[in-house]
Amino acid sequence: FLFITTGEENLLAILKRRWWKYMILGIIDIEANYLVVKAYQYTTLTSVQLLDCFVIPVVILLSWFFLLVRYKAVHFIGIVVCILGMGCMAGADVLVGRQQGAGENKLIGDLLVLGGATLYGISNVCEEYIVRNLSRVEFLGMIGLFGSFFSGIQLAIMEHKELLKVPWDWQIGLLYVGFSACMFGLYSFMPVVIKKTSATAVNLSLLTADLYSLFCGLFLFHYKFSGLYLLSFFTILVGLVLYSSTSTYVAQDPRVYKQFRNPSGPVVDLPATGQLEPSVTYTSLGQETEEEPHVRVA
Repeated sequence: FLFITTGEENLLAILKRRWWKYMILGIIDIEANYLVVKAYQYTTLTSVQLLDCFVIPVVILLSWFFLLVRYKAVHFIGIVVCILGMGCMAGADVLVGRQQGAGENKLIGDLLVLGGATLYGISNVCEEYIVRNLSRVEFLGMIGLFGSFFSGIQLAIMEHKELLKVPWDWQIGLLYVGFSACMFGLYSFMPVVIKKTSATAVNLSLLTADLYSLFCGLFLFHYKFSGLYLLSFFTILVGLVLYSSTSTYVAQDPRVYKQFRNPSGPVVDLPATGQLEPSVTYTSLGQETEEEPHVRVA
């Protein structure tokens, strides 16, 4: 009760200032998950795995333009190696005939995956911004609040007929509980990892998720095995090591990002005459930096 009614960063104050931003972000995150899951009805598993990698260039571009993240050559090499690893896994799927999910309209499924990957990228970059500049607790609370509300509405409108067809028993219920627990863990730990690394690094790491699902499927569903799966796994790991071997950098223009500086620091007045070039500094994401003075442009 005190959390709701007192303090500068209480729930009501956050909702009053940023409710519409979190509402939009919650809808984006919901639709990202919905589009990718829906795509399995129309296209193949291999297509979903390959096209879902589209989230990586989306995150890179958004991080570059909105978070001002700057990459080195080794980062791009690591990213390319990771994507090559995913290509090996897709090739292995074709060779062993693991084409589950082939539906009636592959084009629609592929477009759904691309749309979902784009929304995933937007959601992840927004998440990185929030956990670095605001609060991890605030992000999880607001996403949980608006996500639950709008996903319930969408379920009631679009999927209520499919929900009635589910043959409910304790096994189905246990599977839903297990899936919910996994998603709870994913959404709880991802902000922590994103704050310590970046949205790009997290999405590169998630490429290994398909390999882990394959290894489980070998025992549960008796999938056929190919040596290319191991090659894919180690290729992705090599790409992750290359990407993580050096820090990315952030270009900061004080005239654009002055609102995020220390407001209690000294104010520096810049001359009003003449054309000013943006002052850009580079700081490693992996190191703590000193507080910079608050800058006011005359």
